Amino acid sequence: MEIENITESDIEEIVSLFYETVHSVNAKDYSRAQLNAWAPEEEREAVMKSWKESLSRNIAVAAKVNGTIAGFSDLTRNGRLDRLFVHKEHQRQGIASALVDVLEAEAKKQGVTEIQTEASVTARPFFERRGYKVICPQTVERKGVKLVNFKMKKNLAPSDEKQLEAEYEK
Repeated sequence: MEIENITESDIEEIVSLFYETVHSVNAKDYSRAQLNAWAPEEEREAVMKSWKESLSRNIAVAAKVNGTIAGFSDLTRNGRLDRLFVHKEHQRQGIASALVDVLEAEAKKQGVTEIQTEASVTARPFFERRGYKVICPQTVERKGVKLVNFKMKKNLAPSDEKQLEAEYEK
């Protein structure tokens, strides 16, 4: 597996991976109607256009296995982990962890002290194992369909800084 920065030529493959992942991996936690609202096939072209723009602004990386994208993730410059998807054939192989490791390391280099994300029901256990804490559950509406996800965050500050902050707050 190789982790590379996402390029414009990767967008079509990434969007296809997103659609396939949502409609297969997330099917155990969401209804067909919810999956269709989350990743509606008729919006694929619009998604490619908007993701091309947003991924170019973000820290965006892809994991490639034998030259094929097996997963991807991106982080905004202010510490929001926006997307994390791993192909259904590459689940539980360390790809999501490798991608998030890269993004967390880059965030630390850029002085980001906290990462926030909105995790699906499916992804929540992954993030919890990595030290992310649930801020709150939330219900989002897409195309008139309600989906539950979780606002989560992880503090990236070194533990000695946390102790200093705790002492200062007393």
